[in-house]
Amino acid sequence: MAAAQAGDRRAYERLLADSVALIRTTARRQGVAPDGLDDVVQETLITVHRVRHTYDPGRSYDAWLTAIASRRAIDALRSRGRRDSRELHDDYALDRHPDADDASAATESGQRAQRLHEAIAELPPGQREAVEQLGLRERSLSEAAELTGRNAGALKVNLHRALKALRERFHGEP
Repeated sequence: MAAAQAGDRRAYERLLADSVALIRTTARRQGVAPDGLDDVVQETLITVHRVRHTYDPGRSYDAWLTAIASRRAIDALRSRGRRDSRELHDDYALDRHPDADDASAATESGQRAQRLHEAIAELPPGQREAVEQLGLRERSLSEAAELTGRNAGALKVNLHRALKALRERFHGEP
């Protein structure tokens, strides 16, 4: 460090590279989680760079560095503790929260449903009734015949014609 203070760039680079192991060890001893070690190393190296002029060459560099690393580790632990106390993690809510893509898919689905309902509304009354009873309300042929007062054969023919008309409208298929 004394050489680095004197302006030796290579010595300073070597010093910082060699300091990483000691910083990691100090942070681990303080209880920093493995995913937070790199942050502590970075903050410590920034602090060393900022306060390098305060190092006394007559004293131990390792002790000086350990004191700085210990303080940065404590800062990281405090920061994580504050963040963890404020943040909540709810797996159920996370799994049920729609993504932005899901929202656009829901919008598209709603638009398609709206177009289908409009197309059904434009069908002749007999075909519309057959689609509503058999398709939308999912009634059986005998239930629909009883509710509408029409025979099952007429409902089948009207449903067939309605589906053909809807296919032509949306897909251009006869």
